[in-house]
Amino acid sequence: MFTGIIEERGRVLALDAEGDSARITVEAPLAVSDARHGDSISVDGVCLTVVAQTPDGFTADVMRQTLVMSSLGRLGVGDRVNLERAARVGDRLGGHIVQGHVDGTGRLLATTPGEAWRILRFSLPAELSPLVVDRGSITVQGVSLTVSAVSPTDTADSDAWFEVSLIPETLTATTLGALELGDEVNLETDVLARHVQRMLALDARDAGAGTGTEEARA
Repeated sequence: MFTGIIEERGRVLALDAEGDSARITVEAPLAVSDARHGDSISVDGVCLTVVAQTPDGFTADVMRQTLVMSSLGRLGVGDRVNLERAARVGDRLGGHIVQGHVDGTGRLLATTPGEAWRILRFSLPAELSPLVVDRGSITVQGVSLTVSAVSPTDTADSDAWFEVSLIPETLTATTLGALELGDEVNLETDVLARHVQRMLALDARDAGAGTGTEEARA
């Protein structure tokens, strides 16, 4: 589990394809300062397992499903990535509960600059739209953020979007400040919202099954 509070901006040293998977090596002196083989580190919001390390970085395997669901497969050598070590029991939950299981990707649609802050608007996959609400939590590139606006309910699913407001600290301490229009980002919706959606779907299914049974008996 993670909290979405980025600890370090790492740098991709290598991304090597291995069949239908890949192996990524990241320069991350802080992240590996107390890391061990098998530890979890969030890379741009994706939970990866350390399989090898040096004093300055680590290597992790990336499975095909992760390459499909996230933007990691599009990274290049030298690219900066947001890093966070797994939370420890007793740590402060500075952001929100982040699993490191990316739900999909979006793209930067617009940016509105302020004196010291910035509003970013991202596209939102149709299947994730019901899970993103105004003033709710969302993870973008591993960063815990509060949703400041969402597309109107009458917006076509293919055009759904959400906005977040970034303070100077977030702009400088993460890679979000360097995003350009059209850039792809990893998205993880609030795990609580996903559980609620699943329970409602099961309730609706059971209710429908019950109605069908009663009609059959009649």
